[in-house]
Order: sequence, then structure tokens, then C-alpha cells
Amino acid sequence: MKQQQTIKAPVTVEGVGLHTGKTVKLTFNPAPVDHGYKFQRLDLDDEPVLSADVNRVVSTQRGTTLKVGSAEVNTVEHALSALSGLGIDNVLIQLDGPEVPILDGSAAPFVKALKEVGVEEQDKERDYFVVEEPIFFKDEETGAELVALPHDSFEVVAMIDFNSNVLGQQYAHLNGTTDYGTEIAPCRTFVFLHELEYLFDQNLIKGGDLDNAIVIVDRKVEQDELDRIAEKLGKPSVTVDQEGILNTVKLHFKNEPARHKLLDIVGDVALLGMPIKGKIVATKPGHKANIAFTQQLKQIAREQRKLKGKPQYDPDAEPLFDAVKIASWLPHRYPFLLVDKVIELTDKHVVGVKNVTFNEQFFQGHFPNNPVMPGVLQIEAMAQTGGVLALSTVDDPGNWDTYFLKIENAKFKHKVVPGDTVLFKLELMAPIRRGICQMQATAYVGNKIVSEAELTAQIVKRS
Repeated sequence: MKQQQTIKAPVTVEGVGLHTGKTVKLTFNPAPVDHGYKFQRLDLDDEPVLSADVNRVVSTQRGTTLKVGSAEVNTVEHALSALSGLGIDNVLIQLDGPEVPILDGSAAPFVKALKEVGVEEQDKERDYFVVEEPIFFKDEETGAELVALPHDSFEVVAMIDFNSNVLGQQYAHLNGTTDYGTEIAPCRTFVFLHELEYLFDQNLIKGGDLDNAIVIVDRKVEQDELDRIAEKLGKPSVTVDQEGILNTVKLHFKNEPARHKLLDIVGDVALLGMPIKGKIVATKPGHKANIAFTQQLKQIAREQRKLKGKPQYDPDAEPLFDAVKIASWLPHRYPFLLVDKVIELTDKHVVGVKNVTFNEQFFQGHFPNNPVMPGVLQIEAMAQTGGVLALSTVDDPGNWDTYFLKIENAKFKHKVVPGDTVLFKLELMAPIRRGICQMQATAYVGNKIVSEAELTAQIVKRS
């Protein structure tokens, strides 16, 4: 395991935004462990902070845009790619405008600034998203495909094919031996000549310039069209002096467009919020597909995190509560006492055990030829387990009752059938006040989460 990292001191870059054309000052600031990447709009009232979270993405049109409330930050992918590519985990990114500056269209200026101040280790290990089995995504509209495969480190393969005689089919690769700073970061964004006028008409590239994008000419162009483009770019003239590239821009690498697509993937998947151990293979990637794929990874990462909290059950160990003691605390009796043991109890969580047998009374009427434990009874078993935790906070627990106030976000993911041993873990979401308990409930069978819910209940003393 590697330690988390931040930067040693603040560092600032300044430039125009590609789409807004406004000058923006951006400052990378050191941040504490588990902070992740966050943006702060210093030019807005209350200086709102936006977490770099894939679920905050509101647009992927020619870049990735985050929004929280009314605050937006546009074109975040190059700055995030630089941070991720350098292995930096925790940074606060402050801006005095709505968009990360485009600079030269690559991540290199950000890498240069970050390297100037240096990176330092922090006193906590990284928490990785580990790809445990293949994860597939396909965008039927664009034909983009991404797959994440198990691997012992972070690796990305990007393949592009725009049916262009100029670009052809290109391939780029990032692995443990790649120097991100010299081989990926300098690769600039690119656009086809036929897209330029549309982008101008949509007010999407007010800060566009031949200095911050490679313009690829993939068809015959008349001089009058070149003159119109020159006027919109504020240039006296533009020409196609080098085959396929506008105005003799020299490519850093023959496959620079594919490398830039890889750069974008690194930036977009950084919105997962944690480093990845896995290999990503992308065909015809773009921001829309990258973000949808990362949202899929986020959901799987959330499930992984819940499984990390799965209780360990040793059937030979003496329980804290057996069924007799549970019955002395809870008012439930046959056929509604649904917890057999309590094996963990702290001031913040409790774990109960239910051994499901074919003899359960509810199987007589609930799918008798295909016995499945009803989801509502799983919720009831969760509540009874949580009731033990709630009653542990009062004197004379056998003289109190627990009543539901609210059930939210209940999900049933796998069937519970005879022979299953279900572990119910209930965790306080907030301190118990005035007898009100809010708990996150998760039910496990083996290495599967079978159901979960947020439960709110009240404990009331019997009169």
C-alpha cells in the first residue's frame, strides 16, 4: 500500500478558459488526508466548494463540467489528469472564474507547476478501487467502448478511429513504466476543421486559439472558408502548410491525438474519487462515455466499500446475546422474533444473526414451492437488531418499545432462501436524540449484500 500525497505549497497558473474566453487564475493548494480533489469558486458569494465527484457532472460537451447548486466549474479534466497522473491525492483547487484555463490544450503546464512545488507523503494509506472482475460499458450512440480489467496497478489503453485519412487508427498506452509528465501530459486537445465553425456558432470555444488546440484538416478546404476561420480566430490568415494540420503545428508525437484521449480518460476517471488498481481499455473514448463509465465504477466502488465493512462471523464464538437474552430486551415473540444472536455491540453499531431454515412459518404462504424470505421481514429483522443497539442506551431495556418512524432507500439485491445465514449490521447515522435513532442497515449473506435501507425509529418507555 502507498501513502496518500499532497503538494508542499500553493502554486498558481493563469490563462483563458477555452469556452468562456475569460482569464482565470487557478491555484493548487495542499489539503489534508482523505480530502480528495475539490474546486472552490473564489469569485462567487460564500466561495462555494465543489467536490470532484462524477455524480456532480452536468455536461460533457467538449469538456467535463461540475455543478453544485448554482456554482459550476468547466473543463476540469486536464487539471485532474495532471494531479492523478502525478499520483497526488489531496488538493484544493481555487479559481476566480468559471472555468479551468485551457493554457496550451494539454496537462503539461499543470504538471510543470505542481512539480515546481513538489509532492509530499501524508500519514495515511491510499484506499484503492480494485477491479475484481471485468466491467464493460458501451455507448450505442457513439460506438465508444470501455472495459476495466483486473490488474495489479493502474494502466490505460486508448484506441481511436475517426474514419479519417489524416489520423488513421491510433493507439496509446499508459502503464507503470510510462513517464506521465513527458509522454502523456504534453499531448494537446484536437478538433477537426469541419467542427470549428459549429463550435464558434454555439459559443463553445470563445478562448479557442491555434496555440491551445491541434486543428486537423481531413478534407479539401477552399480559401474562403480558411479566411472565415482566420477572422473568427483573430488571425490575419490560416493555411494548411503541413499535410493534415492547420498552420504547420508540429505534433509532439505521431499519435498525439490518441495520447490526448488517454489524458482525458485519466482526468475523467479521477472523478471516481479514489485511485484505481485495474487496466482500462478504451475504444473511441470521449467525455460522455468516460463519465458514464466512471459512474458505473462509482456504483461498484460503493458496493465494495460496504463489503469491506462486512462483519466476521465465527459460529463457534460465544454470542453477546443469545435468543433468550434478546427476548428479555425485545417485546417480539414467535412468529415475529427474527434475530437469533447478537455478535457485536458498540455505542455506534450492532450485528445480529438470523439462521434461515425451511421451517420458517412465513414459507408456508410466501412462495411455498420457491421459498424466499420476504423483503419486509428482512427490514423487520434489521429493525430488531437496531433495537438492541437503541435499547442498550437506556436503563431497564426490557420495559421499552421501538417504533418505526421512517424507512428510506430500501433495496433488495439478492434472494434470501432456506440455509442462508444472514448478518444484519446496523450503524448509527447520527447520535440518538430524544429517543430518535437513525441507522444505516445492511444485510449480508456470504460476500453478498442482500438488502439495505435507512431506518428511523423511536424508543418509547412503556407506561
